[in-house]
Amino acid sequence: MIDPALRPTRRHLLGLLAAAPLATAARAAQPTVIATTGMIADAARVLTGGAAQALMGPGIDPHTYRPTRGDILALARADIILWHGLHLEAQFAEVMADLARKKTVIAVAETLPRDQLIFHPEFPDRPDPHVWMAPPLWAKVVAGMAGPLAAAGLDTTATLQPYLAQLAALDTYAQTVLATVPQATRVIFTAHDAFSYFGRAYGFEVQGIQGISTESEAGLARVGDLVNLLVSRNIGAVFVESSVSDRSVRALIEGAAAQGHTVTIGGELFSDAMGAQGSYEGTYLGMLDHNITTIARALGGTPPPRGMAGLLAEG
Repeated sequence: MIDPALRPTRRHLLGLLAAAPLATAARAAQPTVIATTGMIADAARVLTGGAAQALMGPGIDPHTYRPTRGDILALARADIILWHGLHLEAQFAEVMADLARKKTVIAVAETLPRDQLIFHPEFPDRPDPHVWMAPPLWAKVVAGMAGPLAAAGLDTTATLQPYLAQLAALDTYAQTVLATVPQATRVIFTAHDAFSYFGRAYGFEVQGIQGISTESEAGLARVGDLVNLLVSRNIGAVFVESSVSDRSVRALIEGAAAQGHTVTIGGELFSDAMGAQGSYEGTYLGMLDHNITTIARALGGTPPPRGMAGLLAEG
């Protein structure tokens, strides 16, 4: 966690942006790409066949992440900037608006039609940003990236369709494996409400302790309601997230225990960030394969031991 006293102010960040060197005539043959999240960077690498830097690595929460001086300089030097949008990287909004006047900046998720987005009661005018949780929806985001990347000088004609086929295969795996989970246990309890698109796609109820942003606070009444739900529905597993504190989830376990009901942690899910760099779980396909397999196993389904392609780390 960054000490608030050491965080750059908005004025300081924009000053860095103005002073940083922008595009020069002497560019490498292939335009440089930088992305905010690992999921976007992974898609860009697949589509372009080249490197794409992610500002936020494993375990980083994009809802609260503030751009550093190094981030601002990296963004200013890149040819193409890919960010999620939909208020996911809230602290980047003004910086991105300034950069968009000077270079190619693409809010990749904002290409999705409004009627395909989920809106929660607490944020009626702000869509749930976690669209990568449903592979069919993420495939539309990836397809929407291809045109702007090509227009910026990165050919995606040979890579887009094969990658979309992989995403379709991931969706088929999810439908097959998650169908083995008994109807009575199809409830996903997590630290924050990042799995609504997943739940809509595969027929699961989702209960997040916090709202769609980790900046939301979970009140005692909310925790108490979820404990009662766990007990009344006889749910035996809850999930922690790699980029969110497990404190509130453990409060659910303790509350259920006080009522004589045993609840265990069904596994760690990747919500707002992928797994370790260089691992299968550090790719979008691996991230979702892990989540699908972990959820199915914990809630009474029968997934393959090491996931869709036998590449998951042994748990």
